[in-house]
Amino acid sequence: MDINDAVSEERGTRLTQGLGLLADMGRDFADTRDIEGTLTRALTRITEYLDSEGGALFLLEDEGRILRCHASVGVIRIDGLTLPFDHGVVGNVVLTSQARIVRDVTSDPNFDNTVDNRTGFSTRSILCAPMSIKDECIGAIEVINKRGRDGRFEPADLALLEILCSSAAMALLNARLTASLVEQERVRREIELAAEIQRNLLPAALASDFPLFGLNIPARSVSGDFYDYFTLADGRIAWCLGDVSGKGINAALLMAKTASLYRCLGKTETSPRHLLARINDEICETATRGMFVTLVGGIYDPVADKVCFANAGHEPPLYHARDGSFREFEAAAPPLGILAVGDDTKMFPEIELSLKGGAFYVFTDGVTEGALASGEPLGAEGVRQALRDNAKLPLNDRIATIARLLDRDDGALHDDITLLGIDAARPAGTPSDEEQADLPFLYRFAARAELLQGARNAVRDYLTKKGAAENDANDVVLAIDEACQNVIRHAYCGMEAGDIVLEMALAGSHLIVDVRDFAPEIDDITLAPRKLDETRPGGLGTHFMREIMDEVAFLRPSDGIGNLLRMMKQIPVSPVVTKL
Repeated sequence: MDINDAVSEERGTRLTQGLGLLADMGRDFADTRDIEGTLTRALTRITEYLDSEGGALFLLEDEGRILRCHASVGVIRIDGLTLPFDHGVVGNVVLTSQARIVRDVTSDPNFDNTVDNRTGFSTRSILCAPMSIKDECIGAIEVINKRGRDGRFEPADLALLEILCSSAAMALLNARLTASLVEQERVRREIELAAEIQRNLLPAALASDFPLFGLNIPARSVSGDFYDYFTLADGRIAWCLGDVSGKGINAALLMAKTASLYRCLGKTETSPRHLLARINDEICETATRGMFVTLVGGIYDPVADKVCFANAGHEPPLYHARDGSFREFEAAAPPLGILAVGDDTKMFPEIELSLKGGAFYVFTDGVTEGALASGEPLGAEGVRQALRDNAKLPLNDRIATIARLLDRDDGALHDDITLLGIDAARPAGTPSDEEQADLPFLYRFAARAELLQGARNAVRDYLTKKGAAENDANDVVLAIDEACQNVIRHAYCGMEAGDIVLEMALAGSHLIVDVRDFAPEIDDITLAPRKLDETRPGGLGTHFMREIMDEVAFLRPSDGIGNLLRMMKQIPVSPVVTKL
Protein backbone atom coordinates (compact mmCIF):
# COMPACT_ATOMS: atom_id res chain seq x y z
CA MET A 1 0.00 0.00 0.00
CA ASP A 2 1.51 3.38 -1.01
CA ILE A 3 1.35 6.58 1.02
CA ASN A 4 -1.63 7.97 -0.86
CA ASP A 5 -3.68 4.83 -0.29
CA ALA A 6 -2.82 4.95 3.40
CA VAL A 7 -3.90 8.58 3.68
CA SER A 8 -7.15 7.85 1.84
CA GLU A 9 -7.90 4.90 4.09
CA GLU A 10 -7.20 7.00 7.20
CA ARG A 11 -9.50 9.74 5.95
CA GLY A 12 -12.21 7.20 5.18
CA THR A 13 -11.90 5.64 8.60
CA ARG A 14 -12.05 9.06 10.27
CA LEU A 15 -15.08 10.05 8.16
CA THR A 16 -16.86 6.84 9.18
CA GLN A 17 -16.01 7.48 12.82
CA GLY A 18 -17.22 11.08 12.49
CA LEU A 19 -20.54 10.03 11.00
CA GLY A 20 -20.94 7.46 13.75
CA LEU A 21 -20.22 10.13 16.34
CA LEU A 22 -22.85 12.45 14.84
CA ALA A 23 -25.40 9.62 14.84
CA ASP A 24 -24.64 8.74 18.46
CA MET A 25 -24.99 12.37 19.55
CA GLY A 26 -28.29 12.71 17.73
CA ARG A 27 -29.68 9.58 19.38
CA ASP A 28 -28.54 10.78 22.79
CA PHE A 29 -30.38 14.09 22.44
CA ALA A 30 -33.49 12.38 21.06
CA ASP A 31 -33.70 9.63 23.68
CA THR A 32 -33.38 11.64 26.91
CA ARG A 33 -34.88 14.63 28.67
CA ASP A 34 -31.67 15.11 30.67
CA ILE A 35 -30.18 17.77 28.42
CA GLU A 36 -27.31 18.62 30.81
CA GLY A 37 -26.22 14.99 31.02
CA THR A 38 -26.49 14.62 27.26
CA LEU A 39 -24.31 17.71 26.72
CA THR A 40 -21.61 16.15 28.91
CA ARG A 41 -21.72 12.87 26.96
CA ALA A 42 -21.55 14.74 23.64
CA LEU A 43 -18.58 16.79 24.85
CA THR A 44 -16.81 13.65 26.05
CA ARG A 45 -17.21 12.04 22.60
CA ILE A 46 -15.94 15.18 20.86
CA THR A 47 -12.82 15.56 23.05
CA GLU A 48 -11.98 11.89 22.66
CA TYR A 49 -12.54 12.03 18.91
CA LEU A 50 -10.20 15.04 18.60
CA ASP A 51 -7.68 13.39 20.94
CA SER A 52 -7.59 16.41 23.28
CA GLU A 53 -6.84 16.64 27.00
CA GLY A 54 -10.07 18.41 27.92
CA GLY A 55 -12.99 20.44 26.73
CA ALA A 56 -15.81 22.75 27.80
CA LEU A 57 -19.22 23.62 26.39
CA PHE A 58 -20.53 27.15 26.93
CA LEU A 59 -24.08 28.42 26.30
CA LEU A 60 -25.32 32.01 26.15
CA GLU A 61 -27.66 32.97 29.03
CA ASP A 62 -29.23 36.03 30.64
CA GLU A 63 -30.46 37.36 27.29
CA GLY A 64 -27.03 36.85 25.73
CA ARG A 65 -25.07 38.78 28.36
CA ILE A 66 -23.10 35.88 29.86
CA LEU A 67 -21.57 32.57 28.85
CA ARG A 68 -22.06 29.68 31.27
CA CYS A 69 -20.13 26.41 31.19
CA HIS A 70 -22.75 23.64 31.10
CA ALA A 71 -20.31 20.77 30.68
CA SER A 72 -16.58 20.18 31.08
CA VAL A 73 -14.48 17.01 30.72
CA GLY A 74 -10.85 16.04 31.01
CA VAL A 75 -8.16 17.46 33.25
CA ILE A 76 -9.93 20.69 34.22
CA ARG A 77 -13.57 20.80 35.45
CA ILE A 78 -15.15 24.24 35.25
CA ASP A 79 -18.89 23.41 35.26
CA GLY A 80 -20.93 26.47 36.21
CA LEU A 81 -18.16 28.96 35.36
CA THR A 82 -19.59 32.18 33.90
CA LEU A 83 -17.86 34.67 31.60
CA PRO A 84 -18.92 37.90 29.93
CA PHE A 85 -20.28 37.10 26.47
CA ASP A 86 -17.25 38.73 24.78
CA HIS A 87 -14.52 37.46 27.15
CA GLY A 88 -11.54 35.30 26.11
CA VAL A 89 -11.23 33.04 23.10
CA VAL A 90 -14.72 31.61 23.67
CA GLY A 91 -16.27 35.09 23.83
CA ASN A 92 -14.46 36.12 20.65
CA VAL A 93 -15.77 33.04 18.81
CA VAL A 94 -19.36 33.63 20.00
CA LEU A 95 -19.16 37.33 19.19
CA THR A 96 -17.88 36.75 15.64
CA SER A 97 -19.55 33.35 15.01
CA GLN A 98 -16.20 32.27 13.55
CA ALA A 99 -14.25 29.16 14.60
CA ARG A 100 -10.69 29.71 15.82
CA ILE A 101 -7.55 27.70 16.25
CA VAL A 102 -4.93 28.98 18.71
CA ARG A 103 -1.88 26.83 18.16
CA ASP A 104 0.13 28.75 20.79
CA VAL A 105 -1.88 30.56 23.47
CA THR A 106 1.10 32.65 24.53
CA SER A 107 0.87 34.56 21.29
CA ASP A 108 -2.90 35.21 21.40
CA PRO A 109 -4.14 38.44 23.09
CA ASN A 110 -7.64 36.96 23.66
CA PHE A 111 -6.36 34.12 25.82
CA ASP A 112 -7.26 34.48 29.51
CA ASN A 113 -4.97 32.48 31.84
CA THR A 114 -7.13 32.96 34.95
CA VAL A 115 -8.10 29.27 35.10
CA ASP A 116 -4.48 28.17 34.52
CA ASN A 117 -3.28 30.40 37.35
CA ARG A 118 -5.98 29.04 39.67
CA THR A 119 -5.46 25.35 38.88
CA GLY A 120 -1.80 25.10 37.87
CA PHE A 121 -2.78 23.58 34.53
CA SER A 122 -0.90 24.69 31.43
CA THR A 123 -2.95 25.43 28.32
CA ARG A 124 -0.88 25.27 25.14
CA SER A 125 -3.31 25.06 22.26
CA ILE A 126 -7.06 25.73 21.81
CA LEU A 127 -9.72 24.80 19.30
CA CYS A 128 -13.02 26.69 19.61
CA ALA A 129 -16.08 26.62 17.31
CA PRO A 130 -19.48 28.30 17.59
CA MET A 131 -22.70 26.37 18.13
CA SER A 132 -24.83 28.12 15.54
CA ILE A 133 -28.21 27.54 13.92
CA LYS A 134 -28.69 29.61 10.80
CA ASP A 135 -27.56 33.10 11.88
CA GLU A 136 -28.03 32.57 15.62
CA CYS A 137 -25.12 31.56 17.87
CA ILE A 138 -26.24 29.87 21.08
CA GLY A 139 -22.80 29.01 22.49
CA ALA A 140 -19.45 27.39 21.72
CA ILE A 141 -17.35 24.28 22.34
CA GLU A 142 -13.70 24.65 23.29
CA VAL A 143 -11.11 21.84 23.44
CA ILE A 144 -7.55 22.20 24.73
CA ASN A 145 -4.14 20.60 24.16
CA LYS A 146 -3.81 17.97 21.48
CA ARG A 147 -2.39 14.80 22.98
CA GLY A 148 1.08 13.75 21.81
CA ARG A 149 3.81 15.56 19.98
CA ASP A 150 3.78 19.34 20.70
CA GLY A 151 0.17 19.48 21.98
CA ARG A 152 -0.91 21.67 19.10
CA PHE A 153 -4.04 21.27 16.94
CA GLU A 154 -4.07 21.28 13.15
CA PRO A 155 -6.48 23.10 10.77
CA ALA A 156 -8.10 19.73 9.93
CA ASP A 157 -9.04 19.38 13.61
CA LEU A 158 -10.79 22.75 13.48
CA ALA A 159 -12.83 21.75 10.43
CA LEU A 160 -13.99 18.61 12.23
CA LEU A 161 -14.92 20.56 15.36
CA GLU A 162 -17.02 23.00 13.31
CA ILE A 163 -19.03 20.11 11.87
CA LEU A 164 -19.49 18.53 15.30
CA CYS A 165 -20.53 21.86 16.86
CA SER A 166 -23.15 22.47 14.15
CA SER A 167 -24.58 19.00 14.74
CA ALA A 168 -24.53 19.50 18.52
CA ALA A 169 -26.30 22.86 18.16
CA MET A 170 -29.05 21.35 16.02
CA ALA A 171 -29.46 18.40 18.38
CA LEU A 172 -29.57 20.74 21.37
CA LEU A 173 -32.21 22.92 19.70
CA ASN A 174 -34.34 19.86 18.89
CA ALA A 175 -33.97 18.60 22.46
CA ARG A 176 -35.03 21.99 23.81
CA LEU A 177 -38.03 22.10 21.48
CA THR A 178 -39.00 18.58 22.50
CA ALA A 179 -38.66 19.47 26.19
CA SER A 180 -40.71 22.61 25.58
CA LEU A 181 -43.46 20.60 23.85
CA VAL A 182 -43.46 18.05 26.66
CA GLU A 183 -43.72 20.85 29.20
CA GLN A 184 -46.50 22.52 27.23
CA GLU A 185 -48.40 19.23 27.12
CA ARG A 186 -47.91 18.78 30.86
CA VAL A 187 -49.18 22.31 31.50
CA ARG A 188 -52.11 21.72 29.14
CA ARG A 189 -53.11 18.56 31.02
CA GLU A 190 -52.78 20.35 34.35
CA ILE A 191 -54.91 23.24 33.10
CA GLU A 192 -57.53 20.77 31.86
CA LEU A 193 -57.53 19.13 35.28
CA ALA A 194 -57.82 22.55 36.95
CA ALA A 195 -60.74 23.40 34.67
CA GLU A 196 -62.45 20.10 35.55
CA ILE A 197 -61.93 20.76 39.26
CA GLN A 198 -63.43 24.24 38.79
CA ARG A 199 -66.44 22.83 36.98
CA ASN A 200 -66.97 20.40 39.85
CA LEU A 201 -66.99 23.32 42.29
CA LEU A 202 -70.07 24.72 40.57
CA PRO A 203 -73.42 23.35 41.77
CA ALA A 204 -75.06 20.55 39.82
CA ALA A 205 -78.13 21.48 37.79
CA LEU A 206 -81.29 20.74 39.74
CA ALA A 207 -84.90 20.23 38.71
CA SER A 208 -86.27 22.76 36.23
CA ASP A 209 -88.66 24.12 38.86
CA PHE A 210 -85.85 24.86 41.33
CA PRO A 211 -85.98 28.62 42.04
CA LEU A 212 -82.25 29.23 41.38
CA PHE A 213 -80.25 28.74 38.21
CA GLY A 214 -76.68 29.71 37.36
CA LEU A 215 -74.38 29.57 34.34
CA ASN A 216 -70.61 30.04 33.86
CA ILE A 217 -68.77 30.23 30.51
CA PRO A 218 -64.99 30.75 30.96
CA ALA A 219 -63.17 33.03 28.52
CA ARG A 220 -60.11 30.79 28.96
CA SER A 221 -59.64 27.21 30.08
CA VAL A 222 -59.95 28.24 33.72
CA SER A 223 -62.15 30.95 35.17
CA GLY A 224 -61.91 33.56 37.88
CA ASP A 225 -65.72 33.70 38.15
CA PHE A 226 -67.84 31.41 40.28
CA TYR A 227 -71.32 30.94 41.67
CA ASP A 228 -72.89 28.51 44.11
CA TYR A 229 -76.13 27.68 45.85
CA PHE A 230 -77.07 25.02 48.38
CA THR A 231 -80.09 24.28 50.57
CA LEU A 232 -79.78 24.83 54.32
CA ALA A 233 -81.29 22.66 57.03
CA ASP A 234 -84.26 25.00 57.47
CA GLY A 235 -85.16 24.89 53.77
CA ARG A 236 -83.70 28.28 52.86
CA ILE A 237 -81.13 28.46 50.06
CA ALA A 238 -77.68 30.02 50.43
CA TRP A 239 -76.22 31.49 47.23
CA CYS A 240 -73.31 33.57 45.99
CA LEU A 241 -71.66 34.87 42.82
CA GLY A 242 -68.15 36.29 42.63
CA ASP A 243 -65.38 37.51 40.34
CA VAL A 244 -61.65 37.31 41.14
CA SER A 245 -59.39 40.08 39.87
CA GLY A 246 -56.88 39.12 37.19
CA LYS A 247 -56.72 36.14 34.89
CA GLY A 248 -55.08 32.73 34.65
CA ILE A 249 -54.05 30.20 37.26
CA ASN A 250 -53.63 32.70 40.13
CA ALA A 251 -57.21 33.91 39.69
CA ALA A 252 -58.45 30.32 39.36
CA LEU A 253 -56.75 29.31 42.61
CA LEU A 254 -58.23 32.26 44.51
CA MET A 255 -61.59 31.47 42.95
CA ALA A 256 -61.39 27.88 44.23
CA LYS A 257 -60.43 29.04 47.72
CA THR A 258 -63.22 31.63 47.94
CA ALA A 259 -65.88 29.27 46.60
CA SER A 260 -64.80 26.55 49.05
CA LEU A 261 -64.81 29.00 51.97
CA TYR A 262 -68.31 30.18 51.08
CA ARG A 263 -69.76 26.68 50.89
CA CYS A 264 -68.00 25.52 54.08
CA LEU A 265 -68.71 28.54 56.27
CA GLY A 266 -72.10 29.27 54.69
CA LYS A 267 -73.64 26.07 56.05
CA THR A 268 -73.47 27.39 59.61
CA GLU A 269 -73.12 31.18 59.22
CA THR A 270 -76.37 32.29 57.59
CA SER A 271 -75.98 36.05 58.07
CA PRO A 272 -74.58 37.43 54.77
CA ARG A 273 -72.74 40.29 56.48
CA HIS A 274 -71.03 38.02 59.02
CA LEU A 275 -70.21 35.44 56.35
CA LEU A 276 -68.61 38.00 54.01
CA ALA A 277 -66.62 39.45 56.91
CA ARG A 278 -65.19 36.02 57.80
CA ILE A 279 -64.31 35.18 54.21
CA ASN A 280 -62.77 38.63 53.75
CA ASP A 281 -60.38 38.14 56.66
CA GLU A 282 -59.38 34.67 55.42
CA ILE A 283 -58.56 36.07 51.98
CA CYS A 284 -56.66 39.02 53.45
CA GLU A 285 -54.34 36.58 55.25
CA THR A 286 -53.23 34.65 52.18
CA ALA A 287 -54.18 36.44 48.93
CA THR A 288 -51.37 37.53 46.63
CA ARG A 289 -50.71 41.26 46.88
CA GLY A 290 -53.11 43.21 44.69
CA MET A 291 -55.64 40.40 44.19
CA PHE A 292 -59.21 40.72 45.45
CA VAL A 293 -62.68 39.24 44.99
CA THR A 294 -65.93 41.03 44.25
CA LEU A 295 -68.80 39.00 45.70
CA VAL A 296 -72.53 39.08 46.27
CA GLY A 297 -73.78 36.52 48.76
CA GLY A 298 -77.11 35.94 50.39
CA ILE A 299 -79.99 33.74 51.51
CA TYR A 300 -83.22 33.05 49.65
CA ASP A 301 -86.32 32.04 51.60
CA PRO A 302 -88.61 30.19 49.15
CA VAL A 303 -91.56 30.24 51.56
CA ALA A 304 -91.51 34.02 52.07
CA ASP A 305 -90.11 34.61 48.53
CA LYS A 306 -87.52 36.93 50.05
CA VAL A 307 -83.77 37.48 49.61
CA CYS A 308 -81.29 38.88 52.10
CA PHE A 309 -77.86 39.71 50.67
CA ALA A 310 -74.66 41.73 50.98
CA ASN A 311 -72.58 43.14 48.13
CA ALA A 312 -68.78 43.40 48.38
CA GLY A 313 -67.68 45.60 45.50
CA HIS A 314 -69.58 43.66 42.83
CA GLU A 315 -71.74 44.67 39.87
CA PRO A 316 -75.16 45.87 41.11
CA PRO A 317 -77.66 42.99 41.40
CA LEU A 318 -80.84 43.57 39.43
CA TYR A 319 -84.44 43.12 40.64
CA HIS A 320 -87.09 42.67 37.94
CA ALA A 321 -90.51 43.29 39.46
CA ARG A 322 -93.70 41.73 38.16
CA ASP A 323 -94.84 45.12 36.84
CA GLY A 324 -91.79 45.18 34.55
CA SER A 325 -89.77 47.76 36.48
CA PHE A 326 -86.10 47.27 37.43
CA ARG A 327 -84.17 48.20 40.53
CA GLU A 328 -80.39 48.07 41.01
CA PHE A 329 -78.49 47.63 44.29
CA GLU A 330 -75.09 49.32 44.25
CA ALA A 331 -72.27 47.85 46.32
CA ALA A 332 -71.89 49.53 49.71
CA ALA A 333 -68.70 47.64 50.68
CA PRO A 334 -65.23 47.16 49.16
CA PRO A 335 -64.18 43.87 47.51
CA LEU A 336 -62.96 41.02 49.68
CA GLY A 337 -59.23 40.75 50.34
CA ILE A 338 -58.41 44.47 50.49
CA LEU A 339 -58.96 45.37 54.14
CA ALA A 340 -59.30 43.04 57.13
CA VAL A 341 -62.31 43.99 59.29
CA GLY A 342 -62.28 41.47 62.15
CA ASP A 343 -65.54 41.78 64.11
CA ASP A 344 -66.60 44.96 62.31
CA THR A 345 -69.28 43.35 60.19
CA LYS A 346 -70.98 46.71 59.57
CA MET A 347 -68.65 47.12 56.61
CA PHE A 348 -70.87 44.64 54.73
CA PRO A 349 -74.45 45.92 55.18
CA GLU A 350 -77.31 43.55 54.43
CA ILE A 351 -80.25 44.30 52.15
CA GLU A 352 -83.55 42.45 52.54
CA LEU A 353 -85.84 42.34 49.52
CA SER A 354 -89.25 40.72 49.09
CA LEU A 355 -89.44 39.46 45.51
CA LYS A 356 -93.27 39.44 45.43
CA GLY A 357 -93.25 37.15 42.43
CA GLY A 358 -90.48 39.07 40.68
CA ALA A 359 -86.99 37.86 39.77
CA PHE A 360 -83.51 38.67 41.10
CA TYR A 361 -80.33 38.51 39.01
CA VAL A 362 -76.61 38.71 39.78
CA PHE A 363 -73.91 38.70 37.10
CA THR A 364 -70.28 39.60 36.49
CA ASP A 365 -68.94 42.47 34.40
CA GLY A 366 -68.20 39.94 31.67
CA VAL A 367 -71.94 40.16 30.93
CA THR A 368 -72.36 43.94 30.79
CA GLU A 369 -68.99 44.46 29.05
CA GLY A 370 -69.34 41.45 26.77
CA ALA A 371 -69.58 42.12 23.04
CA LEU A 372 -72.58 41.30 20.87
CA ALA A 373 -72.22 39.94 17.34
CA SER A 374 -72.18 43.55 16.14
CA GLY A 375 -69.13 44.27 18.31
CA GLU A 376 -71.08 46.61 20.60
CA PRO A 377 -71.07 45.88 24.36
CA LEU A 378 -74.29 44.46 25.78
CA GLY A 379 -74.31 47.02 28.61
CA ALA A 380 -76.65 47.31 31.59
CA GLU A 381 -79.57 48.43 29.44
CA GLY A 382 -78.96 45.51 27.09
CA VAL A 383 -79.29 43.12 30.04
CA ARG A 384 -82.60 44.74 31.03
CA GLN A 385 -83.94 44.56 27.49
CA ALA A 386 -82.97 40.89 27.17
CA LEU A 387 -84.81 40.15 30.42
CA ARG A 388 -87.89 42.06 29.21
CA ASP A 389 -87.89 40.21 25.88
CA ASN A 390 -87.60 36.81 27.54
CA ALA A 391 -89.63 37.36 30.71
CA LYS A 392 -92.09 34.60 29.79
CA LEU A 393 -89.40 31.95 29.48
CA PRO A 394 -88.45 29.66 32.40
CA LEU A 395 -85.55 30.97 34.50
CA ASN A 396 -82.90 28.65 33.03
CA ASP A 397 -83.89 29.62 29.46
CA ARG A 398 -83.76 33.32 30.34
CA ILE A 399 -80.22 32.96 31.69
CA ALA A 400 -79.10 30.85 28.72
CA THR A 401 -80.55 33.36 26.24
CA ILE A 402 -78.43 36.19 27.66
CA ALA A 403 -75.33 33.99 27.59
CA ARG A 404 -75.99 33.09 23.93
CA LEU A 405 -75.97 36.78 23.02
CA LEU A 406 -72.32 36.93 24.13
CA ASP A 407 -70.97 33.41 23.56
CA ARG A 408 -69.76 33.76 19.96
CA ASP A 409 -68.93 30.83 17.70
CA ASP A 410 -65.25 31.81 17.47
CA GLY A 411 -64.96 31.58 21.27
CA ALA A 412 -63.41 35.07 21.48
CA LEU A 413 -64.89 36.15 24.81
CA HIS A 414 -63.80 39.42 26.35
CA ASP A 415 -64.23 38.00 29.85
CA ASP A 416 -65.84 35.14 31.74
CA ILE A 417 -69.64 35.09 31.53
CA THR A 418 -71.37 34.22 34.81
CA LEU A 419 -75.02 34.75 35.75
CA LEU A 420 -77.26 33.65 38.62
CA GLY A 421 -81.02 34.09 38.78
CA ILE A 422 -83.62 33.61 41.53
CA ASP A 423 -87.25 33.28 40.51
CA ALA A 424 -89.88 31.16 42.21
CA ALA A 425 -92.72 32.70 40.20
CA ARG A 426 -94.35 31.02 37.23
CA PRO A 427 -92.67 32.24 34.04
CA ALA A 428 -95.84 33.22 32.19
CA GLY A 429 -99.24 34.37 33.42
CA THR A 430 -98.14 34.34 37.07
CA PRO A 431 -101.35 34.49 39.14
CA SER A 432 -102.10 37.16 41.67
CA ASP A 433 -102.03 36.38 45.39
CA GLU A 434 -105.80 35.87 45.32
CA GLU A 435 -105.54 33.49 42.35
CA GLN A 436 -102.61 31.71 43.97
CA ALA A 437 -104.82 30.83 46.94
CA ASP A 438 -106.91 28.57 44.67
CA LEU A 439 -103.93 26.71 43.18
CA PRO A 440 -102.86 23.26 44.42
CA PHE A 441 -99.74 22.93 46.56
CA LEU A 442 -96.54 21.49 45.02
CA TYR A 443 -93.23 21.19 46.88
CA ARG A 444 -90.21 19.16 45.77
CA PHE A 445 -87.04 18.63 47.77
CA ALA A 446 -84.13 16.21 48.18
CA ALA A 447 -84.86 13.31 50.54
CA ARG A 448 -82.61 14.45 53.39
CA ALA A 449 -83.64 14.83 57.00
CA GLU A 450 -82.17 18.32 57.34
CA LEU A 451 -84.52 19.59 54.60
CA LEU A 452 -87.72 18.47 56.33
CA GLN A 453 -88.02 21.76 58.20
CA GLY A 454 -88.43 23.62 54.93
CA ALA A 455 -91.14 21.18 53.83
CA ARG A 456 -92.95 21.55 57.16
CA ASN A 457 -92.84 25.35 56.89
CA ALA A 458 -94.18 25.28 53.33
CA VAL A 459 -97.09 22.93 54.25
CA ARG A 460 -98.04 24.98 57.31
CA ASP A 461 -97.90 28.22 55.32
CA TYR A 462 -100.17 26.79 52.61
CA LEU A 463 -102.78 25.51 55.07
CA THR A 464 -102.73 28.75 57.04
CA LYS A 465 -103.37 30.77 53.88
CA LYS A 466 -106.25 28.42 53.11
CA GLY A 467 -107.82 29.25 56.47
CA ALA A 468 -107.22 25.91 58.23
CA ALA A 469 -107.32 25.93 62.03
CA GLU A 470 -103.93 25.76 63.77
CA ASN A 471 -104.60 22.32 65.28
CA ASP A 472 -105.66 20.86 61.93
CA ALA A 473 -102.64 22.37 60.20
CA ASN A 474 -100.33 20.92 62.87
CA ASP A 475 -101.89 17.45 62.48
CA VAL A 476 -101.37 17.46 58.72
CA VAL A 477 -97.78 18.70 59.13
CA LEU A 478 -97.06 15.85 61.58
CA ALA A 479 -98.56 13.22 59.25
CA ILE A 480 -96.61 14.49 56.25
CA ASP A 481 -93.41 14.69 58.31
CA GLU A 482 -93.83 11.07 59.41
CA ALA A 483 -94.47 9.97 55.82
CA CYS A 484 -91.37 11.80 54.56
CA GLN A 485 -89.21 10.33 57.32
CA ASN A 486 -90.39 6.86 56.30
CA VAL A 487 -89.38 7.60 52.70
CA ILE A 488 -85.91 8.74 53.80
CA ARG A 489 -85.33 5.82 56.18
CA HIS A 490 -86.93 3.00 54.22
CA ALA A 491 -87.59 3.83 50.55
CA TYR A 492 -84.20 5.45 49.93
CA CYS A 493 -82.38 3.36 52.53
CA GLY A 494 -78.84 2.57 51.41
CA MET A 495 -79.20 4.68 48.26
CA GLU A 496 -78.06 8.11 47.26
CA ALA A 497 -81.00 10.28 48.26
CA GLY A 498 -83.50 11.09 45.53
CA ASP A 499 -86.39 13.55 45.64
CA ILE A 500 -89.68 13.73 47.50
CA VAL A 501 -92.65 15.50 45.90
CA LEU A 502 -95.49 16.79 48.07
CA GLU A 503 -98.80 17.71 46.43
CA MET A 504 -101.93 18.97 48.21
CA ALA A 505 -105.30 20.12 46.97
CA LEU A 506 -108.15 21.48 49.09
CA ALA A 507 -111.62 21.21 47.59
CA GLY A 508 -114.00 22.84 50.03
CA SER A 509 -113.07 21.19 53.33
CA HIS A 510 -111.72 18.02 51.70
CA LEU A 511 -107.88 17.87 51.75
CA ILE A 512 -105.96 15.39 49.57
CA VAL A 513 -102.22 14.91 50.21
CA ASP A 514 -99.86 12.93 47.94
CA VAL A 515 -96.34 11.99 49.07
CA ARG A 516 -94.35 10.72 46.06
CA ASP A 517 -90.83 9.25 45.90
CA PHE A 518 -88.75 7.76 43.06
CA ALA A 519 -87.15 4.88 44.94
CA PRO A 520 -87.52 1.19 43.98
CA GLU A 521 -91.04 -0.17 44.44
CA ILE A 522 -91.77 -1.23 48.01
CA ASP A 523 -93.67 -4.44 48.80
CA ASP A 524 -97.15 -3.71 50.20
CA ILE A 525 -96.50 -6.18 53.02
CA THR A 526 -93.63 -4.07 54.35
CA LEU A 527 -95.94 -1.03 54.40
CA ALA A 528 -98.70 -2.64 56.43
CA PRO A 529 -98.96 -1.37 60.03
CA ARG A 530 -98.03 -3.93 62.65
CA LYS A 531 -100.24 -4.91 65.57
CA LEU A 532 -99.74 -2.62 68.53
CA ASP A 533 -99.10 -5.50 70.92
CA GLU A 534 -96.12 -6.76 68.86
CA THR A 535 -92.71 -5.91 70.24
CA ARG A 536 -90.81 -5.75 66.94
CA PRO A 537 -89.65 -2.30 65.85
CA GLY A 538 -91.19 -0.35 62.97
CA GLY A 539 -94.73 -0.09 61.64
CA LEU A 540 -95.98 2.52 64.13
CA GLY A 541 -95.56 5.36 61.62
CA THR A 542 -98.44 4.03 59.56
CA HIS A 543 -100.61 3.75 62.72
CA PHE A 544 -99.71 7.33 63.57
CA MET A 545 -100.72 8.63 60.12
CA ARG A 546 -104.00 6.66 60.21
CA GLU A 547 -104.85 8.18 63.58
CA ILE A 548 -104.34 11.73 62.29
CA MET A 549 -105.76 11.45 58.76
CA ASP A 550 -109.14 10.11 57.73
CA GLU A 551 -107.75 7.87 54.97
CA VAL A 552 -104.29 6.51 54.15
CA ALA A 553 -103.61 4.46 51.02
CA PHE A 554 -100.44 3.20 49.29
CA LEU A 555 -100.84 3.53 45.53
CA ARG A 556 -98.76 2.89 42.43
CA PRO A 557 -97.82 5.99 40.42
CA SER A 558 -99.34 6.10 36.94
CA ASP A 559 -95.87 6.08 35.34
CA GLY A 560 -94.85 3.04 37.39
CA ILE A 561 -91.84 4.82 38.94
CA GLY A 562 -91.39 4.98 42.71
CA ASN A 563 -94.09 4.92 45.36
CA LEU A 564 -97.12 7.06 46.18
CA LEU A 565 -98.79 7.59 49.55
CA ARG A 566 -102.18 9.31 49.47
CA MET A 567 -103.77 10.72 52.62
CA MET A 568 -107.13 12.50 52.95
CA LYS A 569 -108.69 14.56 55.73
CA GLN A 570 -111.72 16.75 56.31
CA ILE A 571 -110.55 20.20 57.45
CA PRO A 572 -112.99 22.97 58.34
CA VAL A 573 -111.64 26.18 56.80
CA SER A 574 -112.45 29.81 57.40
CA PRO A 575 -112.68 32.19 54.45
CA VAL A 576 -109.42 34.07 53.86
CA VAL A 577 -110.06 37.78 54.24
CA THR A 578 -108.05 39.94 51.85
CA LYS A 579 -107.01 43.27 53.30
CA LEU A 580 -107.52 46.18 50.90
